[in-house]
Amino acid sequence: MKNGKVTLLSAGPGALDLLTLRAARVLGEADVLLVDDLANPEIATLAPQARVIAVGKRGGCRSTPQAFIERMMCRFAKRGAHVVRVKGGDALMFGRAGEEMTALRRAGVPVEIVNGISSAFAAAAGLGMSLTHRDHCAGVTFVTAHRQDGSAPNWAALAATGTTLAIYMGLHRVEELSATLLAHLDADTPAGAVQWAGTPQERRMVTTLARLAADVRAQGFASPAILLVGGAVGEASMARGGMGGMGGMGGVGVIVEEVVARAA
Repeated sequence: MKNGKVTLLSAGPGALDLLTLRAARVLGEADVLLVDDLANPEIATLAPQARVIAVGKRGGCRSTPQAFIERMMCRFAKRGAHVVRVKGGDALMFGRAGEEMTALRRAGVPVEIVNGISSAFAAAAGLGMSLTHRDHCAGVTFVTAHRQDGSAPNWAALAATGTTLAIYMGLHRVEELSATLLAHLDADTPAGAVQWAGTPQERRMVTTLARLAADVRAQGFASPAILLVGGAVGEASMARGGMGGMGGMGGVGVIVEEVVARAA
């Protein structure tokens, strides 16, 4: 019997043409595909010989238990299968890869990683902005709006970094996080939201931190969505094209509100 293994494969934000060449090759070699809820289901067409099993995990929704997924990966791999665990975005960014690698290593199962495009990068591309525009920041901070125990991160400390904040899973707590950040950042700090980043269903909006919560609710934004906060967001193409821009010459404090659907 051949030796089995597990590959944690990053499916990117959704569009199949954003997959890496390595990801496409590994999918073609897969015996078992465990597909995350946020991955494009059409990815299974690239794994014609694989058994496909949906193992959805979505915040606030009924999900496949993490321990069950780990046991399944170990069981199939120990039977000699090449198990490909397909995760939306990048597997190493808020994808529970740490827990899965620990479980696999404890079970003596070889594990490999295939990187991909995380949704924050797709969101920035959709907005036409750099996450690390050097006129506005010295870096970018990737953060989830809620920790494993349900608590919020230290928004005050994050605001003090002076970096662009790329906030994952923040829509359900947008009122709380906006209010906390407003205690440490200017009300006219540029902010944006991108739903279904990098897919034909993409919707995007640029506003200010003071209006972020109200605007995402008014425009009907829903999960999955990325929130971006910081001066660099004012350089977004939709902001720069509207009423003189935000954060640029003569544009400080101007709110730009748009929802744009990317053509399929």
